[in-house]
Amino acid sequence: MNRAKFFNAIRGPMGPLASETVAGIEALLDAGSALDLHHMANVLAQVRRETGGGMAPIKETVMPWHKNKNPSDATVIGRLDRAFAKGQLKWVKTPYWRGGAFGRGQIQATHDYNYSKFGIVNYSDALKLDVSARIAVEGMRYGKFTGRKLSDYVFPRAIHNPPEINPRRIVNGKDGSDKEVAASHEMFAGALFDAGWDALSPAPLPMALPKGGSVNTPATPAPTPSFWAQFITAIFGRRK
Repeated sequence: MNRAKFFNAIRGPMGPLASETVAGIEALLDAGSALDLHHMANVLAQVRRETGGGMAPIKETVMPWHKNKNPSDATVIGRLDRAFAKGQLKWVKTPYWRGGAFGRGQIQATHDYNYSKFGIVNYSDALKLDVSARIAVEGMRYGKFTGRKLSDYVFPRAIHNPPEINPRRIVNGKDGSDKEVAASHEMFAGALFDAGWDALSPAPLPMALPKGGSVNTPATPAPTPSFWAQFITAIFGRRK
């Protein structure tokens, strides 16, 4: 793949890219080199959302407006303790962060048992670029974040699925970001194609879902389109 061409393509919609952003994307491209075009695009899109656009590994509680992107562990634990005391973390029953198992990386694993899924013993290792990128790709490819994985979805049309079966659920719950991630996916997919992504292959034929079915129970496939119809679908998707 021509990476210079790829980065030139994404600088339009993303604007100037900080060196940390470029390094984060490079690490993801390396870790995801075996993925097909749309799977790679979705990894990049999900990471863009999870990092607030920075694309680099971060610690939990770090927001885009924070000047200090690498606060101490004590600072992160203090922020989470205060939020928990105020009842702002309603989904948390037992504080998981006090031993240091708070989120780190481009897609954050929290709790010690989730770190162990990726073979991480030293939590801070998840901030290393190569480790963070491996976690992001491996987690999405094999369903280690939420149980849903990239192969559960028919891309590119899946990015426009309703919330219950949207690929955003590979990483997170219904956080209102489905359309944002879909737009990023389309941007990254176009840039990957223009740059000659090595793993490019025709997108799988979209299938209709049976009434009451799920994303994993496709019904009768649609008629086979022409090569050019598949080509266009692979890059831009088909919306209904």
